[in-house]
Amino acid sequence: MIYSIDVRIEAPVNDTEVTDRVADAVRNVFSDAELVHEDGHLVAEAHTLDAFSDVLHEQEILDTARRVFLRNSTDDGFSFSLKKQAAFEGVVNFAVGEPDELGEIDVDVRVREPDVEAFIDYVAPETDDGRPVDPVREYGDRFDPGDGY
Repeated sequence: MIYSIDVRIEAPVNDTEVTDRVADAVRNVFSDAELVHEDGHLVAEAHTLDAFSDVLHEQEILDTARRVFLRNSTDDGFSFSLKKQAAFEGVVNFAVGEPDELGEIDVDVRVREPDVEAFIDYVAPETDDGRPVDPVREYGDRFDPGDGY
């Protein structure tokens, strides 16, 4: 699938935290993100969610991810938050309910092409008994939008 997205990832770095550990938490689930430290938080940008989608497939949480994405979607994209401690361990754990005292990793995805729902289908396809139904991409099938396809 050819797509065009912009992903903005933000994570606070509290006084009690080590910046490199927060950076590792972000990189563990968004390996393609380019991180910069800005006044008390890390900001990263990416143009793919393929590695993140692979983590969703590995953890077999496509249905959960899909629900979170669709619940937080607009015509322009979708957003979600992850728990930092879980991300540090390389695990995706969506932050819902009360905010974590250390803050969360906030992710905002702007989708230019295709439409938002089609991109969500790509990242977190519908499943039947935990298996993707007619997946657009296979697990591990990475696409790099920078390749000019």
